[in-house]
Amino acid sequence: MLNVSEKISIRLTEFKFSYARSPGPGGQNVNKVNSKVILKWNVDRTTAMPGAVKARFVKKFSKRINKEGALVISSHRFRDQGRNVADCLSKLREMILSVESEPVKRKKTRVSMGAKKRRLENKKRRAATKQSRKPPKMDG
Repeated sequence: MLNVSEKISIRLTEFKFSYARSPGPGGQNVNKVNSKVILKWNVDRTTAMPGAVKARFVKKFSKRINKEGALVISSHRFRDQGRNVADCLSKLREMILSVESEPVKRKKTRVSMGAKKRRLENKKRRAATKQSRKPPKMDG
């Protein structure tokens, strides 16, 4: 089980892992071992997430979800498969946590009357200062 939070737990059987040769670290062994991990998870079919969380997830990460509705995550940061699998799962966990809570809606506020008056008084004072710096007009 991938425990994301108290409300969300995903069975590992929902994930499909595939492995490939990694462009990352590995030295001479890099051409022999499939250490890169590609995780595919069908977001459309999962029942592990509540509907609202799933909708936010699909909206935020739509570019990472293919036409079949599968999210694709890959990792080749480490030299061995096990750590790369754990890295993929932690990436997915962070993605789900980022959309789990609803975003706080902005409350409309108004500028107070006192703030408006202070702003206008400062503008008038500044304008008067600039006017006093001008040379006097010559009437001809």
